[in-house]
Amino acid sequence: MKRPILIHPDPRLKKLCDPVADSSDELRKLADDMLETMYDAPGIGLAAPQIGILQRLIVLDCVKEEDGPPRPLVMFNPEVVASSDEINVYEEGCLSIPDQYAEVTRPKMVEVQWMDQHGNAQSEEFDGLWATCVQHEIDHLNGKLFIDYLKPLKRQMITRKMQKLKRERARV
Repeated sequence: MKRPILIHPDPRLKKLCDPVADSSDELRKLADDMLETMYDAPGIGLAAPQIGILQRLIVLDCVKEEDGPPRPLVMFNPEVVASSDEINVYEEGCLSIPDQYAEVTRPKMVEVQWMDQHGNAQSEEFDGLWATCVQHEIDHLNGKLFIDYLKPLKRQMITRKMQKLKRERARV
């Protein structure tokens, strides 16, 4: 089931999320809903707070090739345990900040540990776009948005555009 995506500014997007105790049928259903919502948007990542759920759950799939098989990942309690000194700059966007993009600098490679939908511990190294995406989504779990990396003036400009967008959507 597709879920509505919160638009910045929304206080829920700035909150620290609670850890997930264990994988349950309810949480697996939530993860499925999040994947459906992400693919429909379309996006490459989605964090639970973006749909108003303050729990440490993210989904992502950064396969961009038309003929590439999808690789949906569901991560409960994801945590970056190591990161490279080498950095990457990507133009990031966010489903909660539609049609706004800015360059963000992050580590090029990260190692992430998480629990999968079956309650199993997982660990993987991510590089390039995957590394950027997983860091972006984990930031959401800590109440941080990609615009928080920008200079105050640019951040304020984007926030004003989102406030206007929310007013326009409320009138419809």
